[in-house]
Amino acid sequence: MKVLAWSDLPWETVTSEISRKIITGAREMIAHVSLKKGAVVPQHSHVSEQITYILEGSLKFQIGGEEFVVGAGQVLVIPSGVPHMAVALEDTLDVDIFSPIRQDWLDGTDDYFHRGNSGR
Repeated sequence: MKVLAWSDLPWETVTSEISRKIITGAREMIAHVSLKKGAVVPQHSHVSEQITYILEGSLKFQIGGEEFVVGAGQVLVIPSGVPHMAVALEDTLDVDIFSPIRQDWLDGTDDYFHRGNSGR
């Protein structure tokens, strides 16, 4: 059993425009992700099903040739293996839930964030 408070967790810098806090269970993972306006999450895919809940701000997603704008109070479900990317239309805070756990986020092999960037 774990009882954790988001306010007690440190922000991990992913890029100069994206930060996150991560909590894992045995088979699921939840993260708070902070994106500054204009931040880009490059196209990628993963075996995890992803549920994204926007707390503040909005993100524009491109998924399977379609574009979706998801704003505060809205939830987007991304199936396993589907390529997707996102752009922050304004400063945004979201909650991402993944099953199974995104091991690449835990071991630092999520290099898709750094395509065209200077790196961590």
